[in-house]
Amino acid sequence: MKCVWVKAVLVVGQQFAIALVMAGMTGGAAIAQNRIYAPIPIVSGKEISDLLSEVDIPTGQGNFARDYLIQLQAGDQISIDLSSDMFDTIVTLMTTKGDTVAENDDGIDGTTNSLLFTRINKSGNYVIRVKAFGETVGGSFKLKLTRLKPSN
Repeated sequence: MKCVWVKAVLVVGQQFAIALVMAGMTGGAAIAQNRIYAPIPIVSGKEISDLLSEVDIPTGQGNFARDYLIQLQAGDQISIDLSSDMFDTIVTLMTTKGDTVAENDDGIDGTTNSLLFTRINKSGNYVIRVKAFGETVGGSFKLKLTRLKPSN
């Protein structure tokens, strides 16, 4: 039996498919699996509790990522707080095209939790990526995006 692997590159905001085509089987049977990339929508100011696991997006670095979608406006000043008692967190803010806007590994409090501050230059949808540092599957975590208000 001959196996041919077809691998698609994951691009944020686009459909991807991983297909396994098997030749030489009775009747020329083929098996294909399709998945649609769909970041989980979130809103500002609400803390969410979730789970990072091996069913999430493989990063190719021995760990996994989970993506969230948020709409932001030009001039927004935001903080993204990511914490877990189960793994060393990394939070990344990206455009829907996959370009990194900002990233944080360890927060200023000396823990392995992540705290990111940034100002948004262009209105639109953004992706918040949650992942574990190193070759760790993950575990439970809490995530919160807050729009900061300027002081007068």
